[in-house]
Amino acid sequence: MDITYLLDFVNLLTLGICLCVGYAMKTAFAWFRNKYIPLAALCLGCIINVLVNLDTGINAAVVLGGMISGLASTGLYEMMRNLLDKDGSLPDK
Repeated sequence: MDITYLLDFVNLLTLGICLCVGYAMKTAFAWFRNKYIPLAALCLGCIINVLVNLDTGINAAVVLGGMISGLASTGLYEMMRNLLDKDGSLPDK
């Protein structure tokens, strides 16, 4: 099975919301540890995708799509952070 099959489950709306909320949690709350951000994004993505698809019905594909979109938001954040910090000039927090 090709892993690109999972890209069919990514919901851009859910991904964008999880990306913004994850970034806000990372910068606004010093007490929230970074290792829990992927878990929070996974749960938030699942909840958002279920709410978006209430009228069409909830099934395993909807839940999986929310989870994948939430986790993809953390990967997208890390990718953008690494691309913007390619010369190592950004300070670590």
